[in-house]
Amino acid sequence: MGEIKVEVISRDTIKPSSPTPAHLRHFQLSFLDQTLTPILMPIILFYPMDGDVTVDSVERLVWLKKTLSKTLIQFYPLAGRVKDNLFIDCSDQGVPYLEAQVKCQLSEFTCHPDPMQLTKFLPYAPDNIVDLVLAIQVNIFECGGIAIGVCISHKVADALSLVMFVNGWAAVARRAADVLYPQFGLANIFPPINLSGFNPSTGITKEKIVTKRFVFSTSSVAALREKYADHNTTEDLPRRPTRIEALSAFIWSRFVAVTHGMADPKRVYTILHAVNLRTRMDPPLPENYFGNIIRFVITTPSMDGMKEEPCHALVNQMREAIEKIDGDYIKNLRKGVEHLNFLKERAERFTKGEIESFRFTSLCRFPLYEADFGWGKPIWVGSASLPFKNLVVFMDSSGSNGGMEAWINLVEEDMGKFQEDKEFLSFVSPT
Repeated sequence: MGEIKVEVISRDTIKPSSPTPAHLRHFQLSFLDQTLTPILMPIILFYPMDGDVTVDSVERLVWLKKTLSKTLIQFYPLAGRVKDNLFIDCSDQGVPYLEAQVKCQLSEFTCHPDPMQLTKFLPYAPDNIVDLVLAIQVNIFECGGIAIGVCISHKVADALSLVMFVNGWAAVARRAADVLYPQFGLANIFPPINLSGFNPSTGITKEKIVTKRFVFSTSSVAALREKYADHNTTEDLPRRPTRIEALSAFIWSRFVAVTHGMADPKRVYTILHAVNLRTRMDPPLPENYFGNIIRFVITTPSMDGMKEEPCHALVNQMREAIEKIDGDYIKNLRKGVEHLNFLKERAERFTKGEIESFRFTSLCRFPLYEADFGWGKPIWVGSASLPFKNLVVFMDSSGSNGGMEAWINLVEEDMGKFQEDKEFLSFVSPT
């Protein structure tokens, strides 16, 4: 599909429908929030206009605003502004809310979605470093279908918190009896610290990033898990990697094979996985705990013999690194200072070019497809191009039971080679 035209037709600011009480006006960021990159995390949900819908699209649009205003009472920090990477001023400044007309049919776009064009459905580009916490753009297609583009500041929320907000708003809109509201208070668990000498923006690149979406069918995912199963275990059955482990190992090994040929002995190659800490804390935090409750786990793969299939050892290494994130690790993390020193040292080495890292983050098994605003669930949920090189975002395929999408962000030259790799493409579904 060619270039799509999206034209903003109205701009508004939506405030909570009742004022935030004075004692909640100063919302402290936690240490984990403070250290995260100040980008806007994007998510876009696509809803067709079904023939049997009684509510016309004008009423839908009015209802979306009204219910957002109501939802913001509980999610009050989202209507505030970030101050000095320390706190959110929750004085109900409101959420920028745009409506836009899309010059095509919804089905034309969702047939062959192009990640590089998805930013048009968002109110701001992800790397637009602003003090906003939340911004929304509702896009109306010629057929009456809509795409809701939501950006949330990574200073305040991880991906699970973003999905919690979207599902909370949808539940209010469809008048659900049980709305899952957020629980705040992360700064009590991970108190803020002085970050002088650390720049949270370190990973954001100015290089031209190309983002492509690759779909792996249920059978491809199963084949990769089988391919990397460990047959040398003492157990009766071979140990199969998880979907994320298998795909991470496969994508990383193909990336190295096509872009490096030979590893540079002066550099350290690292693989990072975002891990949800809620379930790993002792006692675990409830699922509706809001904030950045994640850490990146680092695996340093052995680069010897990268020409052969290195993935069995790599899968085990990744699993061991992730298993180290336990109650003791988190107890140590809560002190903050040691972890900050580690981050500073890593940022310095990254800036000098001593470290080449490849990041994986997964939204799989998140209830992305549950956001029903009263006219059914989304037919597709997408992200957008992000300003990081060597970043992969995993998402479940729509309507799939086990199929996955990998949104891969690489610099232009690397993507040119990567997307032509026959071994890689042999596992990818034609989209």
